[in-house]
Amino acid sequence: MENQLDQPQVLVRRITMVVIALLFVIGIGIFGFQVLQVSDPYIQKVLSLNGDPVRGQAIFEINCADCHGMHADGKVGPSLQHISKHRSSNGLIEQVISGQTPPMPKFQPSPQEMADLLTYLEKL
Repeated sequence: MENQLDQPQVLVRRITMVVIALLFVIGIGIFGFQVLQVSDPYIQKVLSLNGDPVRGQAIFEINCADCHGMHADGKVGPSLQHISKHRSSNGLIEQVISGQTPPMPKFQPSPQEMADLLTYLEKL
């Protein structure tokens, strides 16, 4: 009888250890991805520049407004109002340049253009 009572406790301990190990691996993966993003030379260059929100708005209106709306309040694409509260600067840059969110096209602005666009997006 004593052996049967110990079995659920052993099972719970094993499950707990597996969950902790999975959370650890996921955390390391997220941290590693962020380190890679920060070490990306393009992202480093963009973040080292001072962006001009007026030029950024012009870039947005030419390249993004058809889907995100002229005031970035959403149309076909989602609203980008207050986007900097939900995404880091690195995340915003990666989102713009990656092309990994269809139907959003891959967009490769120069570092200065990206800095301008980023500054505009952060002011929304």
